[in-house]
Amino acid sequence: MHTWLARSVTVLAVLGAALAPMAFSSGSALAAPTGTIYESIPNPLPGNVPSQAFEATSTSEFGDAITFSIGSARTLGSVTLTLSSWGCTSGNWFNDTCSTTPGATFSEPINFNIYQNGSGDSVGSLIATKTQTFSIPYRPSDDDVRCPPSQDVDSPGAGRWYSTTDHACYHGLATNVTFDFSSQNVTLPNSVTFGIAYNTSDYGYNPYGDNTACHSTTQGCGYDSLNVGLSADLAGNPVPPTIGMDNDSTRAYLNSSYGGSYCDGGADGTGRFRLDSPSNGCWFGYTPAVQFVALVLPPTSKDQCKDGGWQQFNNPTFKNQGDCVSYVATHGKHG
Repeated sequence: MHTWLARSVTVLAVLGAALAPMAFSSGSALAAPTGTIYESIPNPLPGNVPSQAFEATSTSEFGDAITFSIGSARTLGSVTLTLSSWGCTSGNWFNDTCSTTPGATFSEPINFNIYQNGSGDSVGSLIATKTQTFSIPYRPSDDDVRCPPSQDVDSPGAGRWYSTTDHACYHGLATNVTFDFSSQNVTLPNSVTFGIAYNTSDYGYNPYGDNTACHSTTQGCGYDSLNVGLSADLAGNPVPPTIGMDNDSTRAYLNSSYGGSYCDGGADGTGRFRLDSPSNGCWFGYTPAVQFVALVLPPTSKDQCKDGGWQQFNNPTFKNQGDCVSYVATHGKHG
């Protein structure tokens, strides 16, 4: 479904190309919380970001290899991921018929996998995995007054929504979701490979199929128009991580059944999660926009709570200095 969205590795590097499954979406700024050990989500988050489609590129899993900031804690608390939603509650963005009821969402389980780095840039053993079901917002309705289809240089005739925050027009909507790993007691090595996986009508590890109720509608299923957001600024320029390091910003990890989705055309195989183009990467910095936050050890002395120190803890968090001092004084009875 929606094969017209299929991208080539060439258009992935060209923001705004008519057939690229990317866009920009609106969202609020995401401040780096205490314990952040990797940060590649643009701040402030623009209305949308370039993105990697799953349904349109026959993708089951997409990710990257990264290195965490030196000296940070390594017990994983959470991972935040930027998504790009192009679906509407009725109509479609590509033919200027998109209409969305404000606040409308669709439900989608998304899996976040964290792996050891294997030899030769291969994917190693699984360290941790988390599946959470999120309420994903549909993109806003077309605004043909402030975003005339005739002026859409990327996709002529397509409908765009208007961001009052960015004062700009977009095809898709960026939104952040957060995976809670705090109960898993995951100890991370300095460097990992991660992957994002979810199902669409025809792709993913367990596709939903074409007999679902939403598939028979004009607008289709929201998950078929859901993409993984990439790290870029408001102008669409690649943004390097502000905390931690991307092991190679020209390459990404991908599992697609379609060879054309890979930089190497599928020469190194399809249908498995692997490094794309080991010797000649073409992702040009467009890797997943994610934030890893480690748990900070609780305070053990009252002095750690003073001079704003109470704000530096996330395991647990505190309302004020007194709350922090009380936690220490009662030996961890937090209430």
